[in-house]
Amino acid sequence: MRHVGKSSRRHFLKTATATTMLASSAAAVLAAVQGEKLAANDRIRLATIGIGGQGTGDTQTALRIPGVELVAVADVYDGRLIRAKEVFGSHLFTTRDHREIISRKDVDAILIGTPDHWHAQIAVDALNAGKDVYIEKPMVQMVDDGHRVIEAARKNKRIVEVGSQRVSNVLNHKARELYQQGAIGELNLVEAWINRNSAIGAWQYSLPPDASPQNIDWERFLGGTPKRPFDPVRLFRWRNYKDYGTGVGGDLFVHLLSGIHLILSTNGPTRVMATGGIRFWKDGRDAADVMLGLYDYPKTSTHPAFNLSLKVNLADSSGDSSFRFVGSEGVLTLGNTLTLSRKPRPKAPGYTIATFPKTTQESFLKDYLAKYPENDQPEGIAVDQTYTTPQGYSDSYDHFANFFAAMRSRRPVTEDAVYGLRAAGPALLTNLCYYEKSIFGWNPETMKISGRVSLDS
Repeated sequence: MRHVGKSSRRHFLKTATATTMLASSAAAVLAAVQGEKLAANDRIRLATIGIGGQGTGDTQTALRIPGVELVAVADVYDGRLIRAKEVFGSHLFTTRDHREIISRKDVDAILIGTPDHWHAQIAVDALNAGKDVYIEKPMVQMVDDGHRVIEAARKNKRIVEVGSQRVSNVLNHKARELYQQGAIGELNLVEAWINRNSAIGAWQYSLPPDASPQNIDWERFLGGTPKRPFDPVRLFRWRNYKDYGTGVGGDLFVHLLSGIHLILSTNGPTRVMATGGIRFWKDGRDAADVMLGLYDYPKTSTHPAFNLSLKVNLADSSGDSSFRFVGSEGVLTLGNTLTLSRKPRPKAPGYTIATFPKTTQESFLKDYLAKYPENDQPEGIAVDQTYTTPQGYSDSYDHFANFFAAMRSRRPVTEDAVYGLRAAGPALLTNLCYYEKSIFGWNPETMKISGRVSLDS
């Protein structure tokens, strides 16, 4: 287990209390890119498959990176193809069939913003066609499909970046640095939560009034899922249904897990438990709107054994989101800012001797004071430090900058397919625990489910 020595800890504790603004981690990359004149063949030609809300937002962010252009989009709803041309230009090639995008020779990278049940197949097809891939989280809907994506990336020597942007967030990287310095002592518990208090936050997205079988390729949307009559609610609010989405686990827990894994340099838990239900949004969905997950992380070279508690509530009036890394000597709290609150423990354990006989108290105190002098104080001083990002900071921008820089250099990305599955696996396993009402084991090294387990295992 990594620890800091006494001198390092003392030095850390003497650091002045301050609020520090952190710069974008993409700044150096972009400065290098902007300092060069990009030739025509240096430009990265991007195509987006699934140009809904997330796909559109991702595309807009990606196009802010120098040297990137959009050449094509695919979606099963014609209205979104029309809107894509309105937003990004009439020059775009548009189609309902993603295979027409993948086969184009003028496409270098594929951005996948489809419903979750299409992630794996489109990614594998794109990788086999020689494209680099940015795939929205969770990387896959089913754990076994993650290995297909990993193998396709390896075999074709292509780059995959998974879109959990917290992995590129500068506050997460600062939290990682502080943790490695021993800022909170010995870790014992991590808590994280995302709460929402709006219909849109609970995936009740707007339905286009013109939605019909004439302008929607319903069969293509369904893919390999059970056949159903045309139902625009299932298409435009697909996150609410386990046939197409991954619910709270895949949509939100995976963000928390990917950030935690970065900060602690961990590969994941070995046991997962979950509970929850549909507590408020009784609108026909079969995905829970409240979910609680509990995870056991074993001791590794980078952290002691600890427990992780995750919570998502899609009808919580607080509407907040946060992490707490709890240690023996301090707490890291991570939300829109990062705060380190450190209060070192006294060396003396204290005593409770009032109920002892007087002579026993006197004997106890004599030995106690010899071992712990009255002036024995905690090492160092209490510390409160806060770190913030500049106004307008975007970790999604940093994440895309990392992806495109890796495309140019052919160096590893921040969140490759292996990292993506190690975050997605426990998140998807959370759903399995909920639906199966069981506790499951997870092997974070092989990234496989190890079956039902007991609390004693």
